[in-house]
Amino acid sequence: MKKIITYGTFDMFHIGHLNLLRNLKNMGDFLIVGVSTDNFNKEKGKRTLIPFKQRAEIVASIKYVDLVIPESSWEQKENDIKKHSVDIFAMGNDWEGKFDHLKKFCDVIYLDRTKNISTTELKSSLKRFLSISQDDLKHAFDVLELLRRDLE
Repeated sequence: MKKIITYGTFDMFHIGHLNLLRNLKNMGDFLIVGVSTDNFNKEKGKRTLIPFKQRAEIVASIKYVDLVIPESSWEQKENDIKKHSVDIFAMGNDWEGKFDHLKKFCDVIYLDRTKNISTTELKSSLKRFLSISQDDLKHAFDVLELLRRDLE
């Protein structure tokens, strides 16, 4: 049985996350996903919108995932690989080279990310959207209503 492990925050779950998990499951028989805890995300300087317990439950519900474990430190990866007899450690290619030290325990691969999608981009878009004033939104809706009337 070929076991694969990956890690991530998985905040604002999107198609890029799903593609990663599907691709990893297609490479082996058993997929383990470490979901970063809220405390670990704070240490990394990340703010999440969704609490750890909910993010872990979302990831666990994905049919490609066989086991979800909490990720609470950078150092735990080596122990997780040994504990679960992992064959492949995999991450997105934005982490290229950062985990090569794990090659002495298993194969390490970096997969291409889904183009034009990332949690960071989604959060930036949401922030921009939420910064639009109510007056500007009302004006935009008024203009759309006038256009709709003209088309009738």
